[in-house]
Amino acid sequence: MGFTLVYLSVIVLIPLVALALRPWELGIDGVARTLSDPRVLAALKLSFGASALAAAVNAPLGLLVAWVLTRYHFPGRRLLDALVDLPFALPTAVAGIALTAIYASNGPVGALADKVGLKTAFSPLGVFIALLFIGLPFVVRSVQPVLEDFDREVEEAARTLGATDLQRIVRVVLPGVLPALLTGVGLAFARAVGEYGSVIFIAGNLPMVSEIAPLLIIIKLEQYDYAGAAAVGLAMLLISFGVLLALNLVQTFLARRGGR
Repeated sequence: MGFTLVYLSVIVLIPLVALALRPWELGIDGVARTLSDPRVLAALKLSFGASALAAAVNAPLGLLVAWVLTRYHFPGRRLLDALVDLPFALPTAVAGIALTAIYASNGPVGALADKVGLKTAFSPLGVFIALLFIGLPFVVRSVQPVLEDFDREVEEAARTLGATDLQRIVRVVLPGVLPALLTGVGLAFARAVGEYGSVIFIAGNLPMVSEIAPLLIIIKLEQYDYAGAAAVGLAMLLISFGVLLALNLVQTFLARRGGR
């Protein structure tokens, strides 16, 4: 217990306390002025909005990928399973460069999007694409073990009682995997909020348009505005903590409800 508390204090608690204390060098008015700056508000809105949207989209996509990997056997399944972990293995800068090459106006996907008037790279849509890419493995790897351990006899019982495939998924399978799915969504959201390397290349980094909050923190640090950078970081910390706490409460409620 003592070792655990010391380790957590050094690695987690002390840095968080330092982050919480540093902004107040500016005073209450200074912190309020920093966080109410239109550029800061736009960056926070983009980071959290795109992260939430990417996590929400990754929920059904990750569930679908996990379902295919656990319920179907086909040539190349192991390769597909390994590719799911690719965003974990790739350095974030490499991922950002690769996404930019694909979704830029001269890239294979970006060129097709340009023909229909859709700008992918160097726009908020590019930020969303990058966050979608790095968040998918969290959902898949959270749901996949639950699906592998799911009792098939329960599904067969539902089938013999006349349940359709859709009813079996919605009423039998989904309630069993929903806590794990929420865990994956929470992890994907948390990773996306703080993502930097894979986003700055494809975002374009235009202030008030496609500038993310982590980049704004780096800019403030380069300007030696350490208290201002800490203020933005503290705002991100509090918002992220609130979202993750809400997801954890929902997950706990669903687990207790499932136990009953």
